[in-house]
Amino acid sequence: MEIQELLALNLRRIRVSKNISQEELALLAGVERAYVGHIERGKKNPTILTIEKLVVALGCEAYELFSNEYIDNLDVKPLKGGRKK
Repeated sequence: MEIQELLALNLRRIRVSKNISQEELALLAGVERAYVGHIERGKKNPTILTIEKLVVALGCEAYELFSNEYIDNLDVKPLKGGRKK
């Protein structure tokens, strides 16, 4: 698995496990919501500084974004759609 795909899957897994929307994560990390979506789809390659912002916003460790540990058992359910009020 390519590292960009691994980052994408783990970012989404961690975000959803913490019940954080893409919009909330973007706000907390100081990046565009669409950019978070691009990273989660493996379409953009974030810088180390952006990864650091995402890690701080998620309250996780950087290595968790690159770990193969959970990929085989990945069962990420989407969050409810729509904007939060």
